[in-house]
Amino acid sequence: MSLSPLTAISPVDGRYHQATSSLSSYFSESALIKYRVFIEIEYFIALCESGLPQLKMVDKALFASLRDIYANFGLEDAQRIKDVEKTTNHDVKAVEYFIKEKFDQLGLSSFKEFIHFGLTSQDINNTAIPYSWKEAIEKEYIPTFEQVLSLLKELAQQWKDIPMLARTHGQPASPTKLGKEIKVFIERFEVQLAQLKSVPYSAKFGGATGNFNAHQVAYSHTDWVAFANHFVNDTLGLNRSQYTTQIEHYDNFAAQCDALKRINNILIDLCRDIWTYISMDYFKQQIIAGQIGSSAMPHKVNPIDFENAEGNLGIANAILEHLAAKLPISRLQRDLTDSTVFRNIGVPMAHIIIAFKSSLRGLKKLILNEEAIHADLEKNWAVVAEAIQTILRREGYPKPYEALKDLTRTNEGVNKETIARFVEQLNVDDQIKEEIKGISPWNYTGI
Repeated sequence: MSLSPLTAISPVDGRYHQATSSLSSYFSESALIKYRVFIEIEYFIALCESGLPQLKMVDKALFASLRDIYANFGLEDAQRIKDVEKTTNHDVKAVEYFIKEKFDQLGLSSFKEFIHFGLTSQDINNTAIPYSWKEAIEKEYIPTFEQVLSLLKELAQQWKDIPMLARTHGQPASPTKLGKEIKVFIERFEVQLAQLKSVPYSAKFGGATGNFNAHQVAYSHTDWVAFANHFVNDTLGLNRSQYTTQIEHYDNFAAQCDALKRINNILIDLCRDIWTYISMDYFKQQIIAGQIGSSAMPHKVNPIDFENAEGNLGIANAILEHLAAKLPISRLQRDLTDSTVFRNIGVPMAHIIIAFKSSLRGLKKLILNEEAIHADLEKNWAVVAEAIQTILRREGYPKPYEALKDLTRTNEGVNKETIARFVEQLNVDDQIKEEIKGISPWNYTGI
């Protein structure tokens, strides 16, 4: 049976296929194979350029044709490699044999044994996968995340002058500005995005156990460390770990997972806040013709985009947590547990992209309900008590906190008139009274 979104087991490739299909270029089986071919080809070219005597006869004009192997790589090529793998039962060896076939076609048969020369599989996997991860973050994750950031900045500017009741512990607190509350999230996002960008994309490249044993025994006068550093750092744009076992130790990859989790947690926090504001009627949502909020209650317009984002971010965090905790641990010089786990790095990325796109949809639907926000402030004149008692402290008034506490901690409510009567009976100058009377829940919003 051919696979389709209707037959996929995972919702990433099923229900959310349209939102995640672009990630196939980085994390599908075909993509992984293509990245392996890319590493093997670039490694062979680097060997040619290093001056090894047996490779001096390779015509440099053929480098373009070699690069065409991965540049024009398609599903047919990937299937050819999977067919070879049925015999080899080894995925990277199948890639090597595929490239050898291409060498035969290019008239490079005499140089075939320098494909995968001196390497182990993890020299390919631990460069190909970090390379694909880097490309996905730079080309998919960051651009989509920056759309969220850009929209938040627009909303923060649009709402910068909207006074709003704050709530701490769920209770009315000193008023704030809606735009400022959005800026809280913008700053948090930007700080964590900078931290994510600062983590190197580490890669392992050093032979069977990281010591260049095979390279050194074959060409003892070549500086293989310098060669590998140049190849990984300069050619591939990654960051070569200098001392490794058979595999990359994944510490920096774990740091990237942790950075992604922190960004996800901030977005969950934002989604829950917006969800709560919607439930408080601070926001209404644009009604999309034909859409149904509830199968039973016709009136409902649910904040499903924020709920969807929260759910997907939770799944992403659970997988990122496992990746960060598991991958840096490997028995002695290597066990195979990292291999199957590392294949799943596209899954949390997919759930994150789904969440970003859901958040964007939800944010674009928001309609500010200033009436409800204004009414909430009107009902909570008690919040100006902090302002009054602070001015009274400034003036040396005896026990101002206690006086305001007795006034405001009542079940009978506090309003503009209550406050005005309280101010009138204060034993302070009329100028101070006028200053206090000028304070309201709408202008007591700080900086």
